[in-house]
Amino acid sequence: MENETNKPAKNPAETSNRLIIGILLIIAGFILILRKTTVLPEPLDNFIDDIIFSWQMLLIVIGVITLAGSDNKTPGIVLISVGGFFMIPELFTDFFRSFNFFWPALFIVIGVVLLINSKRLVKTLNYTSGNKADMIDYVNIFSGAERQLITNNFLGGKITSIFGGGEVDLTRSSLAPGDNVIEITCIFGGTTIIVPENWNVILNVTPILGGFSDSRRIGSDVIKDTTRSLTIRGTVIFGGGELKSHR
Repeated sequence: MENETNKPAKNPAETSNRLIIGILLIIAGFILILRKTTVLPEPLDNFIDDIIFSWQMLLIVIGVITLAGSDNKTPGIVLISVGGFFMIPELFTDFFRSFNFFWPALFIVIGVVLLINSKRLVKTLNYTSGNKADMIDYVNIFSGAERQLITNNFLGGKITSIFGGGEVDLTRSSLAPGDNVIEITCIFGGTTIIVPENWNVILNVTPILGGFSDSRRIGSDVIKDTTRSLTIRGTVIFGGGELKSHR
């Protein structure tokens, strides 16, 4: 008999995601069955077409799943905000016109993202024994930039790309001892991170209608320092990213 203690522990976030997705699929299935029976009144049938199975509702659902399954709540909040905002004119057609409020709402959403990210970065710095010169905090909004950091004690940091992108070159830096973390948030944008071949890098990025790939070509003669590691985590929504080396 297999020893129960040897079984890998289940990830609570993954279990929560599966539970939410399962419930939503069951509800969607029942709604579709009711529609096929043609017993629903026309107003309710139109409500299902215009609201329940709309792209706005899709963003809201993805946002809820992201909130439940990730420590970084920013992408989930943004998706729910954007989906909810564009849902308003569908619910209150006579009072709202979405495109009259598009740019103000977009500015508000971007501002919320920056505030949340700044708060998280300050909290990280307060609990880190290094100085700010050993961390990154790069923000690309409707723009892009190529940056290079040179430090012998890299501690990680944050990269935020919204309708923009950038490249970060860390090949002339060295990792600080222990585990160091870069948190990325890419929404309709992307980022490229270039690291030395001998870095021990762990990818823990959640892509939603996007992706983040490891494109490094590590030679067989490269010896990794297992006493130091870099974890890249975060969420990529309608965007992309890439981890590279110079080989």
